[in-house]
Amino acid sequence: MNGQLCCYDCGRAYETNYRNRCSCGEPLWVETDPSGFEWPDAEWSRGMWRYADVLPASEPVGVPPGTTPLVRAGGLDEYAGCSLSLKHEGQNPTGSFKDRGSAVGVSYAAQAGYEWVGTVSHGNMALSTSAYAASAGLECAVFVPADTPEERLELIARHEPHLFRVEGEYGRLYHKTLALEADVAFVNSDTPFRVAGQKTVAYEILEQLSPATPDAIVLPVSSGGQASAVWKALRELNRAGLLDDVPRLYLVQAAACDPVATAYREDAAIVSPVTADDTLAVSIANADPPSGTRALAAARDTGGAVVSVPDAEIRDAMDRLSTTVGVSVEPSSAVAVAGIRTLSQSGAIELDDDVVAILTGSGYKERYEGDVRSRSIDLEALERELAAIVD
Repeated sequence: MNGQLCCYDCGRAYETNYRNRCSCGEPLWVETDPSGFEWPDAEWSRGMWRYADVLPASEPVGVPPGTTPLVRAGGLDEYAGCSLSLKHEGQNPTGSFKDRGSAVGVSYAAQAGYEWVGTVSHGNMALSTSAYAASAGLECAVFVPADTPEERLELIARHEPHLFRVEGEYGRLYHKTLALEADVAFVNSDTPFRVAGQKTVAYEILEQLSPATPDAIVLPVSSGGQASAVWKALRELNRAGLLDDVPRLYLVQAAACDPVATAYREDAAIVSPVTADDTLAVSIANADPPSGTRALAAARDTGGAVVSVPDAEIRDAMDRLSTTVGVSVEPSSAVAVAGIRTLSQSGAIELDDDVVAILTGSGYKERYEGDVRSRSIDLEALERELAAIVD
């Protein structure tokens, strides 16, 4: 079942522990045998734990993530250029898709006897890991860039982790924590047990749509961990005989920081670091993604692509989601919808394609950058003021 770590690229296997990379240099994931797997009878109230048969941990911790809604967004079909559905991961317990990976990573660490877990994050993963660590009674070490906004630190601090603001290059911080000789189970962005939990979003999408299958799934890409997770789920469901036609995977980045999209455009075999500019989508601004090459392989293997979009289009997608569908997402989520529009305009996605966009995080944790339109009125003028805008 789930007893080894395996390299997606060279196939080398390792006994399950906290090793994160293969000797060939590529990231590992938890090997799963899906043979005999069927859509479970377990209650949806169990969230992602209804898929325990294909997870490396079996003891739920905290509030179960998952069972997030998959909704048709017909009001955006013309804008997106396809038949669009939205997988709203902002409805997970701490407001992002990171809860799926944190739940499995923390659960596995507890089962393995660790007393500490840790992570490196701009915000969502730090918040999520510290919340699930608290629920499991584990100590948690969180390392964030020194310039992390104070409002994000306030959210993370509620779960009382050991919070470190680190000066220096963020990409090096990721690798240095995994190389530490400390008795801490790190569940960073693309580590095997985080990827194992995050794959359940694709399980849910396919089960919620069954027996239909989407033509494409579109999601943001940063470290490459989430893209790897979705790809792994599709491979497993295909092997289990529950998915005959594998959806195309399209990955989207912000144009100001797009190493995976650059490698795709240049037909490169691997993803190389880029020089990044500032972007609205700061949560996915990873200039040297540790699983970038694996994410690139995911898009190519499924017949998809990797594209990037400028900040103006990201902001427009955010506004469309808020005012047309009533869903507030962070900029790093909105890139998926902006990317779908780009892909439709290029002809990669067609008008009659059924497409699912994964909205990775809630916008209600973000500072609102738009104009707040309001005015003061006198209570006695209430009827007149309302009539002035209704008529």
